[in-house]
Amino acid sequence: MAGDKWNGRGGFREVLKIALPLVVSSGSWSVQHFVDRMFLTWYSPESIAAAMPAGMLSFTITSIFIGTASYVSTFVAQYFGAQRNTRVGPALWQGIYVALIGGLIVAATIPFADSIFGMFGHPEKIRAEEAVYFQYLNLGAAPVIAAAALSAFFSGLGRTMIVMWVNVAMTAINIVFDYIFIFGNLGAPEMGIKGAAIATVIAQIFNFIAYFVIIVKPSYNREFHTLKGWMFEKELFARLVRFGVPSGVQFFLDMLGFTAFIMIMGRLGTIPLAATNIAFNINTIAFMPMIGFGIAISVLVGQYLGRGRPDIAQRSVYSGFIMTFGYMSAIALMYVVFPEIFIAPFAVRSDPEYFARIRELTLVLLKFVAVYSVFDTMNIIFASAIKGAGDTRFVMYMIVLVSALVLVVPSYVAIVVFGYGIMAGWTAASLYVIVLGFVFLFRFLSGKWKTMRVIEEQAPVAVMCPERPECPAIELES
Repeated sequence: MAGDKWNGRGGFREVLKIALPLVVSSGSWSVQHFVDRMFLTWYSPESIAAAMPAGMLSFTITSIFIGTASYVSTFVAQYFGAQRNTRVGPALWQGIYVALIGGLIVAATIPFADSIFGMFGHPEKIRAEEAVYFQYLNLGAAPVIAAAALSAFFSGLGRTMIVMWVNVAMTAINIVFDYIFIFGNLGAPEMGIKGAAIATVIAQIFNFIAYFVIIVKPSYNREFHTLKGWMFEKELFARLVRFGVPSGVQFFLDMLGFTAFIMIMGRLGTIPLAATNIAFNINTIAFMPMIGFGIAISVLVGQYLGRGRPDIAQRSVYSGFIMTFGYMSAIALMYVVFPEIFIAPFAVRSDPEYFARIRELTLVLLKFVAVYSVFDTMNIIFASAIKGAGDTRFVMYMIVLVSALVLVVPSYVAIVVFGYGIMAGWTAASLYVIVLGFVFLFRFLSGKWKTMRVIEEQAPVAVMCPERPECPAIELES
């Protein structure tokens, strides 16, 4: 039995084979953002205070399209599992068309940046930096969304090593340009937060180009029609929208809830906002590798449902949950016992007296992070599992309900109306993650996901028997 849990289909080894490159990939993304925020902390308190609200708002707007384009992975996984490889390329191209539409819509928000951040009541200097960061990030939205679709193509096939290497290279490029543009090194002008945004856009453009160069290889085109399938397909695009948009909206609303939370924290002043940003950034370092497991679980669920094996899909989910729960529990313990390991990099080039106040508050906030992080494993793994089957509307509805009733409204009432302060807001944020985790666990246990599919059924085609024309045989459409 132990051997089956490790080596069998849906066991630990199969999950790890797909998940580990994605863990490294998402981990590299965490490193990219950690270094970005660390450099901005060194640059000025206003820059680090502005980066997270502006970055989260930009990502929130883009996330609905990223979530929709990324759902290509479920289509690819189910087509691949059903051995209908020539439908994989057309599914990918529908995601690229989502990127073109989304990029234009996100770019259209650029002229409104000053007005948007003027509504939140942040200090004037922070507000100016928020607007600049937001504008440059939104200018580069199209390659970000397209890269999400291309990455989903490789993830859906289970070829996650490609995703890992492309993202590691992107992270290295981003860090180098951060160092150059933020501080004005190697002869470049000193641009601060504007330089950080430009570095991010350059890295994302590289990401898109690297993926595209790989998919146009003849071997991919031959097997998966990655070039032959470039045409817009109304019916396939409509199904991607039908299942992908709720996933994108869920992504959007989840981000919107936390963005609203960050904006509310900003009303408390620079130190609470900076401490909140640092605590969330530290959490991201541990959280993002779990995203890699979530994608792996979604892919395996899709592939095994495509093969008609929901039992193995379920086994994959439990294997992923056991591993992520163990990992996150260890990280949570480190947040409590060794918090200075995580905080120290932010203090390196900061003003000691000023940062001491931020550090004291961050130490407290990390205890909240430690508690909710353990429950976040249920949120990521079980939500990924049911989304891999196509149960995206349920996830979307729950995000709307729980975000409004547990996170945003209680935080606003507690902080703005009653003036209870930062601890009340963080209590609401922790409850939000915990409640969602149990909601998705119970949905998974209900088993409804086992009968769901996102791909169309194969139509039977009658083929006449050569020997006996009056006796048709039934073959399945390829």
